[in-house]
Amino acid sequence: MSRGESAAWQHLYKRSRWLKMRERHLMQSPLCVYCLEVGNVEPATICDHRTPHRGSEDLFWDADNLMSLCKPCHDRIKQREERGEKIIRFGADGYPIE
Repeated sequence: MSRGESAAWQHLYKRSRWLKMRERHLMQSPLCVYCLEVGNVEPATICDHRTPHRGSEDLFWDADNLMSLCKPCHDRIKQREERGEKIIRFGADGYPIE
């Protein structure tokens, strides 16, 4: 995906509809889902799309396609997933989890 392609839908993130949807989602799901999977409790600051919308407004506005993430998980794990890289996560006990 080129920078120009992603810029084509960046305006969606500035709409009041998105800002309200994001705020509502983070209030309903205030903890990072990736951290919870490994037994950690971290507040979420990012409302992310489970399936990248890539400009599809149907996916963009689908509330069931949203998940709460902390910034470190968004920047490390989610971005690697979107690039198709293998992700190994570790539980609170230090062992890898599936």
